[in-house]
Amino acid sequence: MVDAKVIEKAKDHFGRILEEQLKRVEVMKGAQDWTDYAGLDTIIIGICGGDGIGPYISRSSRNVLESLLADELKSGKVEFRDIGGLTIENRVKTMKAIPDDVLVELKKCHVILKGPTTTPKKGDPWPNIESANVAMRRELDLFANVRPVRVPELGVDWVFFRENTEGSYVLGSRGVHVTDDLAIDFCVATNQGTERLIRLAFEHARKNGIDKVSIVTKANVVKATDGKFLSIAAEVAKDYPGIKWDDWFIDIMTAKLIDPYRRKEFRVIALPNLYGDILTDEAAQIQGGVGTAGSANIGKKYAMFEAIHGSAPRMVDEGRAQYADPSSMIKAAAMLLGHIGFVNRAKKLEMALEVCTQYEKAKVMTGRSNGATGDEFAQYVLDTVRDPGLEKKWLGYQKPKA
Repeated sequence: MVDAKVIEKAKDHFGRILEEQLKRVEVMKGAQDWTDYAGLDTIIIGICGGDGIGPYISRSSRNVLESLLADELKSGKVEFRDIGGLTIENRVKTMKAIPDDVLVELKKCHVILKGPTTTPKKGDPWPNIESANVAMRRELDLFANVRPVRVPELGVDWVFFRENTEGSYVLGSRGVHVTDDLAIDFCVATNQGTERLIRLAFEHARKNGIDKVSIVTKANVVKATDGKFLSIAAEVAKDYPGIKWDDWFIDIMTAKLIDPYRRKEFRVIALPNLYGDILTDEAAQIQGGVGTAGSANIGKKYAMFEAIHGSAPRMVDEGRAQYADPSSMIKAAAMLLGHIGFVNRAKKLEMALEVCTQYEKAKVMTGRSNGATGDEFAQYVLDTVRDPGLEKKWLGYQKPKA
């Protein structure tokens, strides 16, 4: 027997979600223009250490940034601010994904370098609070998650544009247990949210001389939200006649990324939130693991840069946190540099990181005492940045395997 009260309660919950999302659409319609970093008197960079190994790898990457921005720090053009309070302990204490006072401090910054944060799962000792990442992306409207992956000898040079504020994650903690036997979750797609993400992907391709964008969905089955994503891609593509585009379903795309004959054809890839989360971890593994990949979360007003891996609490428990690999955070720092206008320094840092992690490997991260510490590795990367022969050395490694 169906309980009418149970159905009405679920309908009321869904109604409130619809009202919230329709209000969000109106906000997006009136969104501001992009922040002009060159026009700011001082660019404020917030540093959030996060949980577990986060404070360790954040410190290593901050050391790199401070060295590369020494002149700007001295002149006052750039300022670093430490933002505490985004730890799992403090979030549980307030029972908020981002405590109110922390959010206020985050909004005083222009860009944020963030260490990994813990999201509780079933069986953890923590209450079930929302992901700090999901909350930050929503609160700061960081609609594009940009993740580059490069392995030149395999012919891999990809940039993923993952939608950040919609899809299956934006309401991930708002699903309904209608009865003990039935649970329902929600997936969101809007014209405004989808269009701005896909347009950013095409703009990146245009600005970087890339002639192809690939769209990934499951629109043959998920016809409303994924169908909207695909149809809007077709409309946006009309504004970029010099760029070819194709579309793939998420299941076959996971196979094609490991196909040595087809993966070389992909360059810029745009996709909804859940698919982007899965596919970029697979791509990072091809590059050498999730510890090697950085991530940019881009909005018009704010931007946040982070590692794509977790907080690795076991490393802390075992006393190994100082041996955590900071490569992903250093990559994120390079992306931050490029985003705020220091393009040449960003490129040199990316070159140096690639040389250190994929080729020379004079200092190797093992996660244990038989390898380098994070700070030692960060210094190795800095020394490589300062090598006058860096670009020549890097170019010598850019030879794909036959």
